[in-house]
Amino acid sequence: MRLLIIEDNISLADSMKKGLESQNFKVDVSNLGIDGEEKATINEYDAILLDLNLPDIDGIEVLRRLREKSLNIPIIIITARDKIADLAIGLDNGADDYITKPFELLEVRARIHAVIRRFHGRTNPIIKIGDLKVNPINRTVTIGDVEVNLAIKEFDILEYICLKHPAVVSSEEIVEHVYDESFDPFSSVLRVHLSRLKNKLKKAHGKDILINIRGKGYYLCLE
Repeated sequence: MRLLIIEDNISLADSMKKGLESQNFKVDVSNLGIDGEEKATINEYDAILLDLNLPDIDGIEVLRRLREKSLNIPIIIITARDKIADLAIGLDNGADDYITKPFELLEVRARIHAVIRRFHGRTNPIIKIGDLKVNPINRTVTIGDVEVNLAIKEFDILEYICLKHPAVVSSEEIVEHVYDESFDPFSSVLRVHLSRLKNKLKKAHGKDILINIRGKGYYLCLE
């Protein structure tokens, strides 16, 4: 899952980035509201963590602008403001959740997973498609009684394709959500990861379940 942190405290932003990357999120950071708004508009993110106290523009205004652009992305407010009125303004303007400073990384991770889950209309953290089960919390994959051992990026790709099921997911979408902004889109790395993932799933299931439609993308077939 790919995240955007909009936080002017460079030390805190860097600490959050490191911590969330250690939890296998892909994280971009912006220290200004205008820059964060631009990144959120240009790139595709699974969730945005937005500080309210930004030096160039108030976080609530960034939130309003993103929602006015019909940006349909879960947004979690991160704020030192603990007044009910301030938090209510954030929620009324389209925030999906909030975290008050100081906070623990585990709380942030749990809230990110929760808003993404709600965004995709799921209540159960475990994704089930046929006899395929994907657990984003402990990052395990099983098909029936068979555990499928995946590398980090292979899991990330499968998780995203599962979240979009039954849609066909293009390579471009996968790049946007599974890799950060430093990834070279012309690299062959994605093709290698997809090939290995496809083979591991086939070995566990007995037949191809990750299907490639040439020129369109990938989808899961577990009928």
